[in-house]
Amino acid sequence: MSLEKYAEKRDFTKTAEPKAGKSKDKNQLTFVIQKHDASRLHYDFRLEMDGVLKSWAVPKGPSTDPKTKRLAMMVEDHPYDYREFEGIIPQGEYGGGTVIVWDEGTYEPIEEIKGKKEQEKHLLQQLKSGSLKIKLHGEKLEGEFALVKTHGMGENAWLLIKHNDDFASKKDITKEDKSVLSGKTIENMEKTSDKVWHSGHEETVEKPKKAASKKKLTEPAEPAGELLETANTDVAALLKKAPKSKIPTGIKPMLATLVDEPFDDPDWVYEVKWDGYRALGFINKGEVELLSRNKKTFNEKFYPIHKLLQSWEMNAVIDGEILVLNDKGISNFGSLQNWRSEADGELVYYVFDLLWYDGKNLMHLPLIQRQAILKEVLPANDDRIRLSKVFTTSGTDFFSAAERMGLEGIIAKKASSTYTADLRSKEWLKIKVHKRQEVVIAGFTKNEDTAKQFSSLLLGVYEGKHLQYVGKVGTGFSDKVQKEMMAQFKPLIIKDSPFDTIPDVNKPSRFRPNPPKAKATWLKPNLVCEVAFSEVTSDGVFRHPSFQGMRVDKKASDVTREIAAPTDEVVTDKTKEEKEDKHAAAIKPPKGKERKTLLNPTDETQVRKICGHDLKFTHLSKIYWPEDKVTKRDMFNYYYQVAEYILPYLKDRPMSLNRFPGGIHGPSFYQKDVKGKAPDWVKTFPYTTSEEEHKEYLVGTDEASLLWMASLGCIEMNPWFSRVQSPDNPDYCVIDLDPDKNTFDQVIEAALEVKKVLDAINVPSFCKTSGSTGMHIYIPMDAKYTYDQSQMFARIIVNIVHKQLPDYTSLERMVANRKGKMYLDFLQNRPGATIAGPYSLRPKVGATVSMPLHWDEVKPGLTMKDFTIFNTIDRLKTEGDLFKGALGKAINLEKTIKKAQSIFE
Repeated sequence: MSLEKYAEKRDFTKTAEPKAGKSKDKNQLTFVIQKHDASRLHYDFRLEMDGVLKSWAVPKGPSTDPKTKRLAMMVEDHPYDYREFEGIIPQGEYGGGTVIVWDEGTYEPIEEIKGKKEQEKHLLQQLKSGSLKIKLHGEKLEGEFALVKTHGMGENAWLLIKHNDDFASKKDITKEDKSVLSGKTIENMEKTSDKVWHSGHEETVEKPKKAASKKKLTEPAEPAGELLETANTDVAALLKKAPKSKIPTGIKPMLATLVDEPFDDPDWVYEVKWDGYRALGFINKGEVELLSRNKKTFNEKFYPIHKLLQSWEMNAVIDGEILVLNDKGISNFGSLQNWRSEADGELVYYVFDLLWYDGKNLMHLPLIQRQAILKEVLPANDDRIRLSKVFTTSGTDFFSAAERMGLEGIIAKKASSTYTADLRSKEWLKIKVHKRQEVVIAGFTKNEDTAKQFSSLLLGVYEGKHLQYVGKVGTGFSDKVQKEMMAQFKPLIIKDSPFDTIPDVNKPSRFRPNPPKAKATWLKPNLVCEVAFSEVTSDGVFRHPSFQGMRVDKKASDVTREIAAPTDEVVTDKTKEEKEDKHAAAIKPPKGKERKTLLNPTDETQVRKICGHDLKFTHLSKIYWPEDKVTKRDMFNYYYQVAEYILPYLKDRPMSLNRFPGGIHGPSFYQKDVKGKAPDWVKTFPYTTSEEEHKEYLVGTDEASLLWMASLGCIEMNPWFSRVQSPDNPDYCVIDLDPDKNTFDQVIEAALEVKKVLDAINVPSFCKTSGSTGMHIYIPMDAKYTYDQSQMFARIIVNIVHKQLPDYTSLERMVANRKGKMYLDFLQNRPGATIAGPYSLRPKVGATVSMPLHWDEVKPGLTMKDFTIFNTIDRLKTEGDLFKGALGKAINLEKTIKKAQSIFE
């Protein structure tokens, strides 16, 4: 029994919460459930035991349905007198928010034990064992319940479960939302309670103003409401379908695209845009790393948050924003930038996403489901780490509320969006109330006869490799800030201007026709700051800029001019077919009907609207396969008709573009970088070359991206083995049988030998023709393992196969060393490697297709030309997708390798 933790967290001169108390009832034990609207709404379940109230925070509240298990996080003991506490805990205090007594009554063990002392003794033993079974006699809750400690969700995680008795019901008991003491709801209590404890006595206080009515900002909208229903299922059920994986490392956060105005869309949810530092928290086995968006550590800089995360008894990767709130609850970037210790203000870490939890990769789950899991598992033991609230409401109304409150802006997120690390997505959008921009500090000026460290900063942004001047800022600095900045500037002073065109720092303007004479000092363009401004002039210079603070979390070379995209171009309505199947990447034909061709057989140039985007198709009669008389038009029609089958293997994968603009016999070239060359709606994935050049892969998303690639002359589709959500973890391991002077019957024999080895160790495998000369065999990995692990496994398999077929197979990487033998290629299993995907056309005579096969089709006599552009659609109508198992459940690599060693060594 101890109330030390309880007392440590509270200032009793500011909060009316009780300090102690003792039960006078010698016969019965008391329970109470308090509904508590703090940083997030939850229910506090408290049981009198050992002189205190043993307490659990239940995020979703109790359920009377035996099939519904509620997460309950055990928190510190509370004093007995807390059972009657109702009212408002002041904001800024621990647990700040509104409290009502939702239910109260007496309770006892399920076992018949006489006497209160004996009951307590028995219950304390059950509590210690992790299985507490009780019978409640409340005004709302009656009957038997169990509190069971869980494993794998943190040391303090329990489940609250209703037993199947006469009081069990599927009714949502939390809809009975009034206090059993005062008859008030949470909302009524907020409106009528005007007393808080302050300076040792009760005082009337002014209640904080809210951005908008609670109803308006929390009422679900359809069809996002459908996803919310999914999210409200058991967290265990959501976690079960998430793939297992090791904790992701080296990832950067998903970024939002700037748009010019708010919008209303029932498929989107909305959050506050916080004015702070983006931070990913990696918590694993007691080790904690808090990283900025450019992977710099925040462990020491924001040590209170880091220390709090170290106290968490869970393994997770979270995404959020670190900030300092002012007395109105608004984030202030200047205060954060100048933060050195608790004396500079209290840090708050608002968490809004969960990427990985206890061995499960959640990045593939829809946002609304990730947020549901986050809401359940986020520890509720300190108000400095808070859940960022999600609103299903009108985006325009929410933006207006943010504007009135003086917030920086809002974030709109598609409820179904997956988490794409290190990608600026168009499924997350930001709408700013005020114009702000990160800029590179490329120099400073100092006016004559000034005592200040400097008069203004000279600012730039990158356009490609070139630093362009965007103006100077001379306001927003204190003397202290200037001294700190000058200390950073001195080691960076250089002789020549880093700008392409040297700006005239003494140039007069219509606002300052006679500016003071100033001297420019140039700096290496390494430092980044943020400025606010009113508008941008016609020559690209910021008007009325004001310094907001330094950005230690941004890399100078990544700072480009941020231009708001038109909202109506980014947020497009889904087509009817897409709405029918939210998880499909392609538009499917109506049931029972064939999908007709995309382009008519006569016009040379045609425009079609695909997934809301206008695509232009030109030179349609150009012959791409001369021997087979197959045209560019035929290729477009093929990819349109095969879209629903090929897209699952392209979606969310970076693509290497192999372009044949003149057909299969013309010049061809690979293109990886589409930066500045792709339409605005195309999704891209960033990468950096060995020369430190920033480039962007095209990412497969939908039919529009597939057909846009084809319009570039991409006869074949070459996706990565991994997706952008987990770029270092492939979805499958591939063994590529690459013949040299071998017959195709020998390729078939080698493929069957691979199958024989994999069958012996119970590993599922899926084969396809390469469409050229070889075969590809896929083994599902489901992003559970790294490329290195996948390659190691492929090496083990091909070594075994090579021992069985030494006469005509080789493991030599160099062609000259193979001596005409078939290469058993395991090295394809590496980041960035690509091979032609399933159902891809190949630039070969015969217009062949890389075709998935039944294993019983893999036999002598099979040829590549059995599968072409002419017969693939008909085959798919009868066979369907034979390859979908390659995207299935991962093998258990450790067990599989042990089994292979026991059988083949």
